[in-house]
Amino acid sequence: MIMAERAVPSRVVAAERLASEAGFKKSCISEVGRLLRLAAAAKPHGVIAESGTGSGVGTAWLHSGLGAGARLVTVERDEELARRAAGLFTDDDRVSVLTGDWRLLEQHAPFDVFFCDGGGKRDDPEQVVELLAPGGLLILDDFTPSPHWPPHFGGEVDELRLFYLTHPALDATEVLTTPASSAVVAARRL
Repeated sequence: MIMAERAVPSRVVAAERLASEAGFKKSCISEVGRLLRLAAAAKPHGVIAESGTGSGVGTAWLHSGLGAGARLVTVERDEELARRAAGLFTDDDRVSVLTGDWRLLEQHAPFDVFFCDGGGKRDDPEQVVELLAPGGLLILDDFTPSPHWPPHFGGEVDELRLFYLTHPALDATEVLTTPASSAVVAARRL
């Protein structure tokens, strides 16, 4: 039996349209988006964060799982993209779109869900882990699957992925999002 594709949330469609109009080509793919919706839904009273708003596609996916008692804060360094993405959420005071460096998120931590898609992931991974609440979920996408352990990318050990997968404060795994891409999903140990 072939299952029909679930409907894409209307804000995701609007954010994808915005990305197209802005020529932004790095938006969250639907496979990761569905994972984001699930993570947000698992923390109905949580503080949800995103580094790298872009045009708001990932933000819209997170929003689609946002509980009534949850808050979502996202940051984008490109002022125009941040302004346009913020326009998608003006009717929901649970959502804050910040403009600037990813470290602006620190004042809203700790996070119950953190989709680290922009700043922090590579430049300060230890701080990314520190921003998680105990039991908080971390989602990092845009990895290339590796059949090796330790994981390899470009013929060398992928030190960044290895950092997250083996961090002593995290229980982490890598999941395929498409045949050619994967995400690291981790929970901060209690």
